[in-house]
Amino acid sequence: MEISSNYMKVNGINTHYHEEGSGKEKMILIHGSGPGVSAFANWRLVIPRLSESLHVFAPDIVGFGKTDKLPKDQYTLDLWVDHLIGFIEAVSDEPVYLIGNSFGGALSLHVAHRRPDLVKKLILMGSVGTKHQVSYGLDRVWGYEPSLETMRELIELFSYDQKAAKNEELVRLRYEASIQPETRDAFAAMFFDSRQERLDELALPDEEIEKINTETLLFHGVNDQVIPFEDTSYKMVQLLPNAELHLFNKCGHWTQIEKTEPFIDHTLAFVKDNAGTYSYS
Repeated sequence: MEISSNYMKVNGINTHYHEEGSGKEKMILIHGSGPGVSAFANWRLVIPRLSESLHVFAPDIVGFGKTDKLPKDQYTLDLWVDHLIGFIEAVSDEPVYLIGNSFGGALSLHVAHRRPDLVKKLILMGSVGTKHQVSYGLDRVWGYEPSLETMRELIELFSYDQKAAKNEELVRLRYEASIQPETRDAFAAMFFDSRQERLDELALPDEEIEKINTETLLFHGVNDQVIPFEDTSYKMVQLLPNAELHLFNKCGHWTQIEKTEPFIDHTLAFVKDNAGTYSYS
């Protein structure tokens, strides 16, 4: 399936996004923050099936992919969250299903906190959003200095299955995406010099997480070396009033890649259950 490529202005920012499917029920997919990442890189495997029954949108967040890059001091939580809110309002007149991966999970959590009227149900994957120390894996990801060997190391950190790091095409594709001059400079501006500070900025206080009443499904890989589930999803499921947590064994940080089909199955079951009772069976 060839996935469409589109542009529109959101808050004055030229925003690249993918759109597939049709119908009233809309889903927004928000990618993570690895070097060379984009909406396509994160979601290419799940968009075809999800778009069979949902109208799916996957934007490149400001500073990533083909969306505009901005001066260093403009990359803030408010910039990203306001841009995401503007995107949701531009593509939907109704609340949407919102899926956030890692960094994108934190942005999605903040949208649900600030504008619960925009979010029908929330799905978070290996998400940050709680206060904790930067892990070794995340420190390596956000401290990335471009090279093929470093990219190979990051793919080893992202994946449970170490065969991924031996996939030279994958390593080279992500490396080449990461060294595009604007992309490289934007990534360094966003994360390199302020890793713990950025992680703290993305976090919500526990008492604010407790106020998010949106029905939420959390996914996490037990073997995640980048965002350990004990510091994040396990804590969130205890704070969010209407949350469920699904842990995938033998899975790292790339849930949607390493567990593509079960991830889609659980997601579709969750979004299609409008009665509010979700079963993993």
